[in-house]
Amino acid sequence: MAKVRSIGVFCASSSQVDKSYFEQAFRLGQILADHGIEVVYGDGGLGLMGELARGVNSRNGLITGVIPQFMVDEGWNNPKSSRTHIVQTMHERKALIESLSDAMVALPGGIGTYEELLECMTWKQLGLHTKPIVILNHKDYYTPLLKCFDKMVSERFLNAVYKQLYTVVSDAEDVLPAIEKTQAWTIMTRKDAAF
Repeated sequence: MAKVRSIGVFCASSSQVDKSYFEQAFRLGQILADHGIEVVYGDGGLGLMGELARGVNSRNGLITGVIPQFMVDEGWNNPKSSRTHIVQTMHERKALIESLSDAMVALPGGIGTYEELLECMTWKQLGLHTKPIVILNHKDYYTPLLKCFDKMVSERFLNAVYKQLYTVVSDAEDVLPAIEKTQAWTIMTRKDAAF
């Protein structure tokens, strides 16, 4: 696999969650900065988004924010991002984060994080990108979703090969090793996966 220079991270903006989630986000930011990897994220200054950014900043790393204008108007952007891309829509935000990134990571989050993760997985399923996707399942946060994927397979809504779209880890320390071990995803895999 080619060297990963940038990683897109999807995560929560909520500040009300258990502190261990904040610790994971901060640690991931530090790890990526220590490896010289640019972090690309939604440019939020609160919740796990803000903690991720603080982790990167604590190591003088590079963090790039992508945020819609209406969120800037509300003051939701992070002024400490290394650079910021202002877009018009949430759709543009997701697409730009993906295009600027060599791999994708989903930390725990709410509806928006789920939506970002699932759309990124859909794009990979369709062969629109072939990048590694890592789900950070700290405290079994994503276990219900992973069980839903199992149900999709058992009910034949999803071919089992598509469980190779992503890798699941439980700790920030395991994210980079998981990306490095990711098997190549090819268009042939997509063609072979049809029911």
